[in-house]
Amino acid sequence: MAAQRVRVSDSPVLNSAVDAEQDDVFVNGGEIEKASMDSGLHQSGELLDVPRAVTPRRGSGSIMKDETRRKSSTHKKTVSFSSMPTDRKISKASDCLYYMQQGCDLVKVRSSSRQYRRFFMLDEDMSSLRWHPTSKKPNKAKIPVDSIKEIRPGMNTEVFRNRESTKDVPPECAFSVVYGDNFETLDLIANSPDEANIWVTGLTFLTTMESLDLERQNMRDNWLQEVFESLTQTDQFVDEQEVVELVQKLNNSISANRIRLKFKELEQSRGPDEDRGRLNSNEFADLYKELSTRPEIYFLLVRYASNDFMTVDDLMLFLEAEQGVKDVTKEKCRLLIENFEPSKEGREKGKLGIDGFTSYLLSEDCDIFHPMHRQVCQDMTEPLPHYFIAASHNTFLLEDQLKGPAGIEGFMRALQSGCRCIELHCWDGSENDPIVFHGHTLTSKISFKDVIETINEYAFCISEYPLILLLQNRCSVTQQRIMVQIMKKVFGEKLYLKPVDESLERLPSPEFFKRKILIRSKKLPRGADVQNENGEGEVSDDDNNSDSYRKQQHNCHSNRRESMKRYTLCKELSELITYCEAVRFEDIQVAQKNQKFFEMCSISESAAAKLAHACPEEFVNYNKRFLTRVHPNKNRVDSSNFSPQDMWNCGCSMVALNYQTPGLMMDLNLGFYMQNGGCGYVLKPAIMSEEISYFSANIKGSLPGISPQTLHIKVISGQEFPKPKGSGAKGDVIDPYVLVETFGIPADCAECRTKTVATNSFNPIFDESFEFYINLPELAMVRFVVLDDEYIGDDFIGQYTIPFICLQTGYRHLRLLSNTGEQLDGSTLFVHIAVTNTSEAEQAKAPKRGSTVRRTNKHLREGNCLKQIGVKSLDDLFKVAGTVLKEGRELRINSEIATASFKELCGLDTITNIKQCMKALSSRLQSTPDFEKVVCTVDNEFPRLDVTGVAPESSRKILTAFANMVEACKNVIEGAEPLKEKLAVAEEKALQSHADLTELCTQAGLKGRKLAKASENFAWNIRVLKGEASLLLTTVGDCRNLMKQVFEAAVSTGLMKNESSTTKQCDL
Repeated sequence: MAAQRVRVSDSPVLNSAVDAEQDDVFVNGGEIEKASMDSGLHQSGELLDVPRAVTPRRGSGSIMKDETRRKSSTHKKTVSFSSMPTDRKISKASDCLYYMQQGCDLVKVRSSSRQYRRFFMLDEDMSSLRWHPTSKKPNKAKIPVDSIKEIRPGMNTEVFRNRESTKDVPPECAFSVVYGDNFETLDLIANSPDEANIWVTGLTFLTTMESLDLERQNMRDNWLQEVFESLTQTDQFVDEQEVVELVQKLNNSISANRIRLKFKELEQSRGPDEDRGRLNSNEFADLYKELSTRPEIYFLLVRYASNDFMTVDDLMLFLEAEQGVKDVTKEKCRLLIENFEPSKEGREKGKLGIDGFTSYLLSEDCDIFHPMHRQVCQDMTEPLPHYFIAASHNTFLLEDQLKGPAGIEGFMRALQSGCRCIELHCWDGSENDPIVFHGHTLTSKISFKDVIETINEYAFCISEYPLILLLQNRCSVTQQRIMVQIMKKVFGEKLYLKPVDESLERLPSPEFFKRKILIRSKKLPRGADVQNENGEGEVSDDDNNSDSYRKQQHNCHSNRRESMKRYTLCKELSELITYCEAVRFEDIQVAQKNQKFFEMCSISESAAAKLAHACPEEFVNYNKRFLTRVHPNKNRVDSSNFSPQDMWNCGCSMVALNYQTPGLMMDLNLGFYMQNGGCGYVLKPAIMSEEISYFSANIKGSLPGISPQTLHIKVISGQEFPKPKGSGAKGDVIDPYVLVETFGIPADCAECRTKTVATNSFNPIFDESFEFYINLPELAMVRFVVLDDEYIGDDFIGQYTIPFICLQTGYRHLRLLSNTGEQLDGSTLFVHIAVTNTSEAEQAKAPKRGSTVRRTNKHLREGNCLKQIGVKSLDDLFKVAGTVLKEGRELRINSEIATASFKELCGLDTITNIKQCMKALSSRLQSTPDFEKVVCTVDNEFPRLDVTGVAPESSRKILTAFANMVEACKNVIEGAEPLKEKLAVAEEKALQSHADLTELCTQAGLKGRKLAKASENFAWNIRVLKGEASLLLTTVGDCRNLMKQVFEAAVSTGLMKNESSTTKQCDL
């Protein structure tokens, strides 16, 4: 792409670091001063070649319309490189070195709060890194390559971490060169992430290679030569069609159009006398490498490999440290190489080249969705109200609610999507044939028998757990009996007919009703005589009063019951209704007092929203005991959907949506129910189902007893984006950007977007990082949306929605879906995912670029603080427990801080796996000449580093941090259990007072709102005690795993010679 010429000041990276109109400037305390040194470079107003800036537009399709709920990063004008900073494609290390030899401007950051723009280049003989202008003598403004100890991408040195002036610089543009025996640092900021990656890759290559061999892709070249010869046999050339077929045979993710375009580019570059229309073997190899080599993956490979391929040991470290794979063995790594490496030489020698590594990263092994969640993985023995249940509204309709068609396809689609509650409106048909029909509309009619047969065929094709059939009965008694006959005959033993066991206090579990169909409809009153001798009686016509809450609010002091229509119900149909009896919802307080556990209400979205706003805690508590179905308002005649997330936040078990209407709401619904094998049942978070627990749908801060987590997302690149289906633009050119959204409780809702990459749909590089704070992981969802920034008519390209708990960490690909949920061929996003515990210290800091939340200490601590009840005996009890809580929090926070400090001193980010830290530590210690020996030993079952010789100050700091981390983990492992027991005793004593809580509060003079608040605070405190005990247990597991990783890394890096020593760990 031809670059548009813009001033340096248009670049946000350079503009945040230096003033482009100065020859040589530095920033000191925010004041710009001119440096007193000569410069012949970049005179005022000089232009640089930079791809044109694209002004991003605010992302569409967000659920968050309320500004108070949106916490998004500022959408600034950005510059994006749609290709590499040079016209030369980066496909091997020599490309990086060539670029470095040409040189470029970088910003040099000094510890004295100054920044300088310098021209950096690699010597022609690749022996030194030089820069100018400089106040030093030219022969001193250099760093010999052989003195370089380490290359650190990102802002991971003390200079970067302590600088306010670089806080707006993207970490992807920063890198540091650690050199010399004293481990000095040269801290640099590049113009783009691409440029930083080139320097990091090239310098890494130079410092780790065994010999200066720039063409080390012999294995790949030999493989391509063999493939070429096997096709051509006698002829030494291939034509355009043969090239397309051969490239797609080797890499089916490359489109034919892209291959033909590159073929034509090669033809145009030839002279007039050269042969056209055919390629020789070398030209074919160059074409293939340029098309198939993804620079971002090549940069990643080089960081873990000491060559242009990964050895078994390199791959093992990558899997353990980056992908979080447990129990990795060399045999498993060899098997992966055999499965993914295309060259015979690589498979035989245990080498994974760039093609095999790319194939591995695109395989299901590196999918973003955790394989554990592809099967049912949750406890299915809880009562039914403790689950969210996938539900459909007016399942028989295929389009709108007034005049569109109806058909059995609606039931097939819903059931094949894992839906477990479907809806039928039954009316009298001709010739005693009942029909399913949306009454009083122009929609079409379908046979009741056809519907039942379809349901029977698809009921358990996806899920074995109970299917709830919601019948709205408008049939005469005669046709009611026909309906009963049809259902009994077709469903047979699947139909659950046993009467309710009224000795129970809760509904049975999904496991109890496995492969059973439950009918939900009106039932004749229990224990009452039927109205006539034919076994018929009257029941109310309306069981889902959409406006009942509003009406009862206006008539809260009236005993007058609203008159309702009634219809005759036959005994045979009434007997089919067992554990899902339909009743009318009147009021929270009335329902809590009078509703039976087997009765079920259906309310409109508006009524549910009013309940969530007026009495959020009571609504959540109601949904702990009863099944509640929320359906769309009647005015949604276009079959549009409301947000299911808002209703899940209230604990509503069934949120009925129009499955025929694609879009954001259905994306959330389908994504949410994938977390338990797609079975249509998702276990609610414990805080929403425990009998004594506090939860409010409107809570804005931390939750009691739940540790917030930080989700780190790096959007790296995209592949093969299609043109939006509804676009009116000519051609296939798009300007894509990625919108990342999180959904959940109000405190977890946020959105961020990447820059726009102009005119690139094949492999746009975004390379941007974001952070999201997640307070309730079980309800959180993450949605990736790819949009076109220069669209006509339609900007939607693709999306992927995934529950937070299903995310796999590490480098992952996600496969984009269309607006209707179909997978887009070859369209993927390449991302890096990391999840860390959010300590109070971390949240209190100002957020990094891309962070979505800014916290205050008050909100941070609120979720773990005990509250006053107003009853002295209980307050004294909780006061004692508060001391134990404080001790437990200190243990947890100290271990988090110590671990983070060790990672930072190792020059790595806090999201880094501890094995990477041990590798960096080993490399640094063993490269220090005055060290005689560094050994990891076992001290009382915990690791200890023994060092002989003189260590520089920087290394001594790391060793001290390592010892502090081990000590903090030891304190957690040894001290958590006694604290957990004390918390359990305090909880048990408090629960003994729960039955008498109202009486105790009354005796203390509490009444009205104060009495309700005391009950609420009691539930809060119980949840805090339970949660802290659970967090302690989790932290113990984390610390044990941390120590296990230290021992394993010590063995793999040679710090520990005796592998049997790892068995002496403290039962890790």
